[in-house]
Amino acid sequence: MRLQDHVREIFAPGGLLSRSVEAFQPRAGQTEMATAVARIIEHGGVLVVEAGTGIGKTFAYLVPALLSGQRVLLSTATKNLQDQLFARDLPRLVKVLGLPLRSALLKGRASYLCPHRLGEARQQGAGQDGATLRALGRIEQWAQVTRSGDLAELPGLDERSPLISLVTSSRDNCLGAQCPQLRSCHVNQARREALAADVVVVNHHLFFADLAIRESGIAELLPTVQTMIFDEAHQLNETGVQFLGRQLTTGQLIDFARDLQLGGLQHARGLGDWPALANAVEHAARDLRLVVGRLPPGARLRWVDAVPEQLDATDWQAALAAVQEACSGAAAALQSVSAAEPDLLRLSERVGGFLERLDFFASPCASDSVRWLDVGMQLRLVESPLDIAQTVKARLIAAPGSEAAHPSLIFTSATLGGHVDLRWFTEPCGLEEAQTLRVGSPFDYAAQAALYVPEHLAKPNDPQHSLQVADLVASAASAIGGRTLVLTTTLRALRVISEELQRRFAGADHLQILVQGEQPKHLLMERFRREPGDDAPGCVLVASASFWEGIDVPGDALQLVVIDKLPFPPPNDPLVEARANRLEAAGRSVFNEYFVPEAAIALKQGAGRLIRRESDQGILVVCDTRLARMGYGRRLLAALPPMRRIKDEAEFAQALEALTRTSTTAPSWP
Repeated sequence: MRLQDHVREIFAPGGLLSRSVEAFQPRAGQTEMATAVARIIEHGGVLVVEAGTGIGKTFAYLVPALLSGQRVLLSTATKNLQDQLFARDLPRLVKVLGLPLRSALLKGRASYLCPHRLGEARQQGAGQDGATLRALGRIEQWAQVTRSGDLAELPGLDERSPLISLVTSSRDNCLGAQCPQLRSCHVNQARREALAADVVVVNHHLFFADLAIRESGIAELLPTVQTMIFDEAHQLNETGVQFLGRQLTTGQLIDFARDLQLGGLQHARGLGDWPALANAVEHAARDLRLVVGRLPPGARLRWVDAVPEQLDATDWQAALAAVQEACSGAAAALQSVSAAEPDLLRLSERVGGFLERLDFFASPCASDSVRWLDVGMQLRLVESPLDIAQTVKARLIAAPGSEAAHPSLIFTSATLGGHVDLRWFTEPCGLEEAQTLRVGSPFDYAAQAALYVPEHLAKPNDPQHSLQVADLVASAASAIGGRTLVLTTTLRALRVISEELQRRFAGADHLQILVQGEQPKHLLMERFRREPGDDAPGCVLVASASFWEGIDVPGDALQLVVIDKLPFPPPNDPLVEARANRLEAAGRSVFNEYFVPEAAIALKQGAGRLIRRESDQGILVVCDTRLARMGYGRRLLAALPPMRRIKDEAEFAQALEALTRTSTTAPSWP
């Protein structure tokens, strides 16, 4: 039987999935997508699928991939979805389909405990505080029982903890085959399992890190496969450009300084002034950061000429030269002792890499790339390509060394652009020749959701706008008992709105204000998903950035999503500016072909947080009058699901009241 026919049978009413999977409902769109995936896997080629929320795209690509008998690589944008695929969806379907398949989960180095680094961190104990020592003790206890070494399994370890960099390895500091703990290396164990598996689950970051390593001539990390499937593919381009360029951070230099002092004193005491050498590198790195001064977190400085904009040329070049001098001193000291110990050899290689990158950033930027300075607690010097098109064409579609005569590539997401041909996604990814498919959501948005654009609010650039958004949220959230997610386009708006809400509800026992950054993301979401009751007040979560997508809050815990402004790309961002300049040079409309499509994608992603199940209901509020008044607003509205429109404040109040009267059935919209 052909794979396509087999897939149709399995998804059909009364088929295997209907009989074996609780709550499974046959959907025409899901079957259409699964059949298209099966066709590509059978014959080879490239397929791009936009699958609306609720289609069940995970089953739609997993079933044909598992039935094909081919080796499959699954790549996702987030570790959360990666864990969900490996721990829940894959084993569930393998059991239902009765297939003897082996699957493996593979993450980047920073996700796995490094026994060698853990031992070194313990040796540094004299200089650490009590809380750090106790946390290291808990990690050591867990290290005795873990099989995978995946830090996600360790309860209570915050993903933002500085301990993670102490107990994990990086490409810079890994000792490789010279490591004394090689036999107990969790990274190598995970790679061995991946090489022996039929299905390997990775994330986009690891996938592009692997591509970058292949480009440098080093053996690849990932197994060679016949079918590659990229879920959450809308993030592929932005993830790819991070890894296909060159980077150097002051954090890397400071980590090196710490390792230099430890390694020198441990393995070459008396053969160099290791504390002084380490101190020189650390101070030079910190002085480089000080040259930039105080800028908003996440600021990006253009770097067109020899010096990033807004910086004094003399100060910047002197600070960069000091870093180079300090690294050169460390390199000279290490050269004479590096043969004695693998740790010292790796330190020598690391500082050599820093010197090479310092020379690179002292030369002009390549004509087909863009260079900038990322500013945060540390500095990140970056040069990257404008998109991943050439790499995808050369390394994926051409598929050098592939086991398959006709490799199969499937890219899918709920949001891939407003164009019929999906060119917002295919063009920067080099997939113009791909087959495309758009499958609409099965949700009845007109019955389940409503859209409100409050036209009485100030213009989005008015200083009072964020306060007015906070006023609307306070009133609406009080009416429905919390159940509200506020998505902001800037950190400044997040701060203003959250502070105003916290001021208004200080001491209130019926409503709790949660704010991105005040707790780890998983704790915020765990609290937000708890529906209001006797033991828990209602919640308003104010967030930005990563909360616009990838979070799933089905049911009554979320019934109101408020977006403060239309999410246009920041025009002063160096990467955005470079892409705009390329379009302009080609005679194309930057606003219509770049800014509007980018805003449409982000707006659709934010709106997608509202309705997650057939029984969900809610209201989307976009607090930007441009959506209703500007001509391009029609294009943005067309990108949103077909929700019912709320006309004014009175109708909005009625819709909120309707939400409080019903929970598991569609609201009785006024």
